[in-house]
Amino acid sequence: MSDNSSISARAAARSPSHNLPEVTVSELSGALKRALEENFGRVRVRGELSGVKLHSSGHLYFSLKDEGALLGGVCWRGTVARLGLKPADGMEVVVTGRITAYVGRSQYQIVADAMELAGQGALLKLLEERRQKLLAEGLFAPERKKKLPFLPEVIGVITSPTGAVIRDILHRLNERFPRRVLIWPVAVQGEAAAEQVAKAIAGFNALEPGGAVPRPDVLIVARGGGSLEDLWAFNEEVVVRAVAASVIPLISAVGHETDTTLIDFASDLRAPTPTAAAELAVPVRSELVARTLDVERRLASRMLRLVAERRTELDGLRRGLGDPRRVIEGPAQRVDHASESLRRCMTAMMERQAARVAQAGAALPHPRHVIALKRRAFEGAIGRLRPKLFADEIRQHRKDLKSFADALAAFARRARDDAAARLASVGALLESLSYERVLERGFALVHDGGGHPVTSAAMAKPGMEVGIRFRDGEAGAVIAGAPAAKPANPAKPSGKKEPPQGSLL
Repeated sequence: MSDNSSISARAAARSPSHNLPEVTVSELSGALKRALEENFGRVRVRGELSGVKLHSSGHLYFSLKDEGALLGGVCWRGTVARLGLKPADGMEVVVTGRITAYVGRSQYQIVADAMELAGQGALLKLLEERRQKLLAEGLFAPERKKKLPFLPEVIGVITSPTGAVIRDILHRLNERFPRRVLIWPVAVQGEAAAEQVAKAIAGFNALEPGGAVPRPDVLIVARGGGSLEDLWAFNEEVVVRAVAASVIPLISAVGHETDTTLIDFASDLRAPTPTAAAELAVPVRSELVARTLDVERRLASRMLRLVAERRTELDGLRRGLGDPRRVIEGPAQRVDHASESLRRCMTAMMERQAARVAQAGAALPHPRHVIALKRRAFEGAIGRLRPKLFADEIRQHRKDLKSFADALAAFARRARDDAAARLASVGALLESLSYERVLERGFALVHDGGGHPVTSAAMAKPGMEVGIRFRDGEAGAVIAGAPAAKPANPAKPSGKKEPPQGSLL
């Protein structure tokens, strides 16, 4: 017997005088719930989401509506994480689930097991609306793009750790230029994928440069190909904003070449595939080595050519300048002539000064002679004086005469001392300029038989008799041979012993 029949029987027993059965509210609500569940076991309903609310318990409550009706819905906490999208008001979706009734409020509802966007057109419309919104905020502006480093030391990869994508990236990096790689494992599909990718980008940017975990120089967000629904996590605003806010340059490599997601517009560089992202991140090491070797060869060639040009230029300047030894020959000869003339002039001047001193000394009378003359004159004057001169006048004249004699004697002494000082000064100057002082310092004066000085090697002829005057005497000598010419540019000793030089004595 069915539940409805039992309800009718109990109602007839309680009210035999009425045809309508009597039931409780709970019984009627339960019968209606069972009827709905038996006749609508599993359905797919298309409609627009409205009143979406995620309860603190984790359950999701919503309504589906179209032009003429409204259907309540619920998605239990364990199913929400597996929906694959984030429900929002206004989204057109297809909900798969079972119809049931909530007897506490006398309303029927759908318990959702799955939820998907209603068709490709709806997804593309939502995607375009979101793209226009982020574009208006300036997240896709070209001036925000950062330049990738030429050769990063550390590369951060955000992707699934178990897929083929990470193996392709590591393989291509090892082929081109091995670098240190840090992997941040994330889900690349499903409800939790967007949050994980955004947190991974922020986590890499939060690393301190030079810390225990090195901060990457470039980031790669990668995922393999798939449908628009599979790649939807990379169209979420939270991911796009995390990519735009990244301080580290970022390469997006989501899907295949024909797939486009919103992070492609916000990233600093888009790669058509994950493998291409690895190629964009690092150069080819062999090409760099070849380029470096080519630059080295061209630099060496240029340096050799530059040295040759400078050597040619230096040779030309040297030919125009002439031999420096010949340049200084004339001035050296003029210096020798000037020194010889100076020496003769000094000798002549000293002779003239000595003669003038001697002449002055001969013309100067001796003080005693002057005093004697004055005394005789005085005595003659006294003898001519008349005897009537008073004795005191005579004494006064004697005092005056004595004073004059003392003054004359003092003047004579001063004149003699001054003349002696001048004579001593001139004598000292003459003595300092005398060639005999040069002989006292170890030099010698060579003269020929006529007493003329031999001042150059050209005047010394082989077999010539010469006299050599030293400080304490003279010695005779015969020129045995001409002196060897001094080399113009003394070279480094070659180790060969030179022959002994001939003696002049």
